[in-house]
Amino acid sequence: MSRVCEITGKRAMVGNNVSHAMNKTKRKFSVNLIKKRFYIAEEDRWVTLKLSTTALKTINKKGITAVLKEARVKGLVK
Repeated sequence: MSRVCEITGKRAMVGNNVSHAMNKTKRKFSVNLIKKRFYIAEEDRWVTLKLSTTALKTINKKGITAVLKEARVKGLVK
């Protein structure tokens, strides 16, 4: 399974390591992902999501039901 946030759609970025002599080699900036279970009271079930930490902060602020509703409208979550 790819390392992509299921709510925001964030994925790894590509860039360069730059040495002191300005030599450039390719590198990857990974996303800070965690696996988290949430209980959805309206559906009476547990949902496991792979989230970026920024998405987790958004869920803490807005609530899981509001965030899932927005993600369903965008087509990111079933």
